[in-house]
Amino acid sequence: MGYQVLITEPVNEKGLDFLREQGYHLIMGSGPDEETLIKECKDCDAALTRNGKFSARVFDSCPKLKVVSMHGVGVDGIDVDEATKRGIQISNAADSNQSSVAEYAIGLILMLAKHTVIYNNGLKTGDMSVRKLYGNDVRGKTLGIIGMGNIGKQVAQIASKGLGMKVVGYSRRITEKQDTDFGYLTPDMDEVVSLADYLSLHLPGTDATRKILSAERLSKMKESAYLINTGRGEVIDEAALIKMLQEGKLRGAALDVFEGNLPKADNPLLSMDNVITTPHTAAFTTEALERMSYQAALGIVEVLEKRPVTYAVNHL
Repeated sequence: MGYQVLITEPVNEKGLDFLREQGYHLIMGSGPDEETLIKECKDCDAALTRNGKFSARVFDSCPKLKVVSMHGVGVDGIDVDEATKRGIQISNAADSNQSSVAEYAIGLILMLAKHTVIYNNGLKTGDMSVRKLYGNDVRGKTLGIIGMGNIGKQVAQIASKGLGMKVVGYSRRITEKQDTDFGYLTPDMDEVVSLADYLSLHLPGTDATRKILSAERLSKMKESAYLINTGRGEVIDEAALIKMLQEGKLRGAALDVFEGNLPKADNPLLSMDNVITTPHTAAFTTEALERMSYQAALGIVEVLEKRPVTYAVNHL
């Protein structure tokens, strides 16, 4: 029998076909939780996952496991340090969804500026009073970006060159301001927050970024500004954001992610007219899902066939 690969949740067939072409036996899992993984991954050589909770317990229960490959970019649910201690490779689909998420973020900015959702809902319910509400042009407005990775850079390029926005980005890798072809970078996050008419977040979920948009930092935003988050919900103090929106200290928000990933039904953000909410779908395009599936599968093949790993998260 060839290598056994656990697929913890359904993914696009492109990656699965690639694994089958290698002669691997695919085990279609029933869920990403810890107990299910311990049961279903115990005899597997590899796992491809979307939301799998790969903890030290799981790793210890899977003695044959050589690689866990993430269908996506963020590896929040995988204990990378514990994997590294055990010689288990973690890979992801790092080049799969940047353009998709960047386009989505730009779309949210425009929907906020143009009141698209409010107009849509008003027309469909017969409320023509929405025609008394005017939107804004984004040309000449300042877009602040926190998280200048691949996605943040693409958002900056589209906003600057396509929409004529002024762009200022936060970078922790510099010590003084740097001019760029889309605007400039600064090492001062508070400067970005305070200048932005639209503040777009593109941060991973880590201990270092948890609630980095604290109540104090959020209070530095202009009352006329909008907040956009297509990164991870945990980077914002959600309770503080809700309070600011309720008190009129922030004009609005567009959120694709929330604390705990998806919001509970009674989350106040879901009932606010000035907040656009979507269910963590910024990367949900046909093209991105194909790329995510294939690149995640590629990481598995590279490890099992002892080839260099293209999208390695840890370095063994």
